[in-house]
Amino acid sequence: MKIGIDARMYGPRCSGLGRYIQQLILNLEGQDKENSYIIFLNKENFDDYKPIENNFKKVLVDIPWYSWGEQIKFLKILNKENLDLMHFPHFNVPIFYYKKYIVTIHDLIMYHFPRPEASTRSKIIFYLKDKVHRFVLKNACKKSSKILTTSEFTKKDLIKYLKINSEKIKVTYQAPFCKKDKIASKKILKILNLEDKKYLLYVGNAYPHKNLENLIKAWNIFINNLDFENYYLVLVGKNSYFYEKLFSSSDFQKSKNIIFTGFVPDEDLQSLYENAENYIFPSLYEGFGLPPLEAMSYGIPVLSSNASCLPEILADSVLYFDPVSPENIADTMKFFLEDKILQMELQQKSRQHVKSFSSERLARETLEEYKKIMN
Repeated sequence: MKIGIDARMYGPRCSGLGRYIQQLILNLEGQDKENSYIIFLNKENFDDYKPIENNFKKVLVDIPWYSWGEQIKFLKILNKENLDLMHFPHFNVPIFYYKKYIVTIHDLIMYHFPRPEASTRSKIIFYLKDKVHRFVLKNACKKSSKILTTSEFTKKDLIKYLKINSEKIKVTYQAPFCKKDKIASKKILKILNLEDKKYLLYVGNAYPHKNLENLIKAWNIFINNLDFENYYLVLVGKNSYFYEKLFSSSDFQKSKNIIFTGFVPDEDLQSLYENAENYIFPSLYEGFGLPPLEAMSYGIPVLSSNASCLPEILADSVLYFDPVSPENIADTMKFFLEDKILQMELQQKSRQHVKSFSSERLARETLEEYKKIMN
């Protein structure tokens, strides 16, 4: 069987989706010696993946996702490869691709946050783009042989919003990526002047649904009214339009003890995680919730929003708060930092809970679906 995988979003550059693709391919390579694989990569990540097994071959597809080239040029390349099965790990499937394929739907955020402020485009362009994306998504789900999701929450969303038959959907949980050295370099702590400071950590982007506005409001309450003026909030993420928008807000302008690091490579993230008091995740919507699991894999407790799929994924291993209430977020931070026993309990639970997610299982269950379709 000849299987193709669209890996143009391969690697950490594309956040959780890129991690998913990376985990899947690397573990399929370790498990499947029978089928042949064509891995489609773009110019930016072509050298990031180096096949080890002879049955895995990479093909350069220098075509941006969500583009007209994706619908026309990529379609020609796919048809030329004459695949038995294609796996699209995102909804951006060429609408005229009629051969057998599996699609992974990570979330339906466009149905939960259909707001122009979630884009840098004009309102007219945003609404046109939103309509096109919804059409492509529905078409991808309708024509697919199987739909994979990374949570029961997203599966229920597909049933509710797109009227998909539940039997067509298979949940395959993702796993956190944790690149750990035995002794982490503390160079980044010295650069950021964090060596002797207590801090709470957030790693991720600043899209509106990540809810950093309410986190900043909560932080101001925490620092100014709850006597924690010696603590710091560290925000890690690639600078963007949305971070700049956050920085220009009145709440951020009057805040203190907030450090924005910009992008931090994996080799420096370890010490930031391991020396934090906790990881805080205020998101309003997630299809899986990878960041708090990655924090757990570094051995730190997590304070999390109780929204969307997060209770499903994180279970009882974290301390939850109401993400729309800055007061409740601030009170939860205070409650956690004042209870040493709770801190140790959450740390222990986190270390055990994160073990229940496996990239090997993700690949194994995905491979099983490939075989079911072709048999």
